[in-house]
Amino acid sequence: MDSYSTPVAFGEVIFDDHAIGSSNFTWAPDITAGWISGRNIARFSNDRYTTHDDIGLIAGGVRFHYGAPGAWYRKLFISEQPTLHTGRTAALSSAYEFTTTVGYQGDHWSAGIRHISNAGIHEPNRGETMAVVGFAF
Repeated sequence: MDSYSTPVAFGEVIFDDHAIGSSNFTWAPDITAGWISGRNIARFSNDRYTTHDDIGLIAGGVRFHYGAPGAWYRKLFISEQPTLHTGRTAALSSAYEFTTTVGYQGDHWSAGIRHISNAGIHEPNRGETMAVVGFAF
């Protein structure tokens, strides 16, 4: 938030792909659990929503891919997940958020950009944006 970094950790389970009709689009259910450490940013200390709370979250949604089997770009994905979390901060001020991840999924790793926000349903709505790298087992 505002270029102040903080530790985060996520675990993710991605299930098997399912074709969408006869198209080259596929979808897969995915579940994410995560933690975002609180920050100590003085200018938010007297606000209703500070930056001090740690956030624990769980999200479940769908990951989309496009492309013929074996195409290099089929490994690109976008994931959309409704999200519930603990804590309240200036960035994540409601109990419900939406997590969007855009990335590349290799055989045993993935990399992407993730944004968590409540889509303006509740203010403040600063959101959290992060780069994520994962390893698969």
